[in-house]
Amino acid sequence: MKRLKRFNEILDNEQPHQVSDMKSQQGPPTKYEYDNTEDIIKFEEFSEHRLDGATTISKNAQEKGGDALLTYHHFKVKLPYYEQVVDGKFNPKMAQAHYDDLIDELVDLTGDGMNIEQIHFQELMGKIEVVGELLIKHQELL
Repeated sequence: MKRLKRFNEILDNEQPHQVSDMKSQQGPPTKYEYDNTEDIIKFEEFSEHRLDGATTISKNAQEKGGDALLTYHHFKVKLPYYEQVVDGKFNPKMAQAHYDDLIDELVDLTGDGMNIEQIHFQELMGKIEVVGELLIKHQELL
């Protein structure tokens, strides 16, 4: 699994898969040298990839229609969360509070029977998934 690193912790001039200026003056890396920048994925980059995937899935499901519309509703609610991270506006404390509220809502609506409509359920589960996923990935950065 690739390690994640905050965008602002990676120098603007540092590019993955490139050898630093000092190493380039010393010659090409030997087969025993390891460049750990190859394992770093920026949190924003991770979210951008997830955003692309969720966008594709939601558009395809919407075009297909029918029962696939449940998938559309599940994925379309994820897009603003991924966009927030891509824009550098992810706040882990607010995300944790929002996640807790979403879990409370799920328990309230399903704890004593399924008092929830299918579309609302899919949207709620999509939000829980995306916020939880982002919190887990963010925690890996610490």
